[in-house]
Amino acid sequence: MARTPSSRRRRPVKLYAGLGIVGFFALIALVGPVLVSGAGRISADSMARPSGSHLLGTTDIGQDTFKELIVGTRAELEICLTAGLLAMSLALLIGVTGGYLGGKADQVLTAVANVFLVLPTLPLIFLVADLVHPKNPFVIALIIGTTSWAASARVLRGQTLSLTRREYIDAARVGGESHRRILVCEIMPNLLPVIAAQLVFAFIGALLTHAGVAYLGLDNSSNVNWGTMLYFANNALALQRGAWWWFVPPGLCIALVGAGLSLINLGIDELVNPRLRVPRARAVRRRMESVATAAEVDEKVTA
Repeated sequence: MARTPSSRRRRPVKLYAGLGIVGFFALIALVGPVLVSGAGRISADSMARPSGSHLLGTTDIGQDTFKELIVGTRAELEICLTAGLLAMSLALLIGVTGGYLGGKADQVLTAVANVFLVLPTLPLIFLVADLVHPKNPFVIALIIGTTSWAASARVLRGQTLSLTRREYIDAARVGGESHRRILVCEIMPNLLPVIAAQLVFAFIGALLTHAGVAYLGLDNSSNVNWGTMLYFANNALALQRGAWWWFVPPGLCIALVGAGLSLINLGIDELVNPRLRVPRARAVRRRMESVATAAEVDEKVTA
């Protein structure tokens, strides 16, 4: 007997699409710099249009845009990954700990999170980057990660507070289980979907924040990444000179990676939240009911 549409498990198309996009750029970041050499080499062909020798043209000093784009992919994703993981680690430490312990510890940690939550993040990052003048790109990732964890900490704290009121947590406490075991074995597995969604959200914020910092010239100009490519293109008036091959590829890459991460986030939400699948289930049920009604009417007419 054929399976009805309502009995089929809905495939997370958004999740697969997002993983495909992000996986493509991750592959470029891994193997691209190995295959491409001479990214910063200066040639006599300045502002050359895309051709067979230069797939994405050249800059105003003759640097190959395609090679810079490939090399910059690894640097951009490394910064995004580092800042996102750091922000998520701080959010887990403060949000989950405060929600589980409660009392004065929760009040203190919540106050710290609220202070970072109301701080103007972007101006603070710009100010610190301007004062430090970091030569190492991971310093920017450190600044971004330590200033962008508060929102995720609030979400994790709320979820942890809800879990600590469950009966199986009370049973574990009465059974004499340690706080560490309760956190690791009882609470953390139930927080995994929320942690995954917040981690993807942290990656998106880190990507866009670093691109903005580098575009404004607060990153080290010797670092090759998508943001610095946009910075030099803006300084050289690439838009006014019609050199679209200089600023469109890095901007498009930032948009594609951001879209891929957003699709992953939406896919995770659909998998873990049954309410997001209710409208589709209702639509399928109504369609099946209408087909059944039409079949009954045909039978009556035939009779």
